[in-house]
Amino acid sequence: MIYAIIGTGLLFVAIGFIVTEKNAKYLLSGYNTMNEEDRIKVDIKSYIPYFRKFHLFLGISLMVLGLTVYYINENFASIFLAVYPILAYIYFISNSSKYAKGLSSKWNKLGMYILAGTLIFVIGILGYGFIENKIEFDEQGIEFLGSYGETLEESEIASIELINALPKITRRTNGFSLGSIHKGYYKTEDGEKIKLILNSDKKPYILFTKKDGHKIFYSAKKKPNEVLFNEIKNTLHNIVYEQ
Repeated sequence: MIYAIIGTGLLFVAIGFIVTEKNAKYLLSGYNTMNEEDRIKVDIKSYIPYFRKFHLFLGISLMVLGLTVYYINENFASIFLAVYPILAYIYFISNSSKYAKGLSSKWNKLGMYILAGTLIFVIGILGYGFIENKIEFDEQGIEFLGSYGETLEESEIASIELINALPKITRRTNGFSLGSIHKGYYKTEDGEKIKLILNSDKKPYILFTKKDGHKIFYSAKKKPNEVLFNEIKNTLHNIVYEQ
């Protein structure tokens, strides 16, 4: 996450220097698609310094604030990294119209609507990802609720155990990751495809191994994993338990 914050911040700083008055007609989004008649109406000499100052401020503030939030709470840092640039660009677009007097503001409004819609979508995805994926169980089996959930009959489960470390993950193939929250399918260093339903980074993790070899790693958000493990052990008796 630290590298993501610093890298994103440096990217915005770089954008501020890459676009100049000379190359704006090739690189500056929106301006590069205008005809010459409309370009004349844009005060590009004043706009470029505004563009540069905005991106410098965005990049530096993102790194400073992002790292500060990261050391307070890693999950909040992920939210900040996703939301802060969108809010900043909404402000940027709303103030940039003054450099294009005489041109219709409909494209600026459209851009703001798109960003606002994106912001709402991102917040919705983040909010959904923060909802704890709980598990329910009885004498018949176990059900993982929420996104990437599934139901395991007792006969499908080979073993359940507590482990202190996850296998080394190389990439996410289909899932959601935000700070210490990981939900979905991932590949390990050995090429094994596993499912993570980690609502937190609480240890030890609970490893469910199915008889077909597939593995599900689980961590609760509120309840200690050891307590949950013992509750399952006292409910489902025909399974191998390792602790």
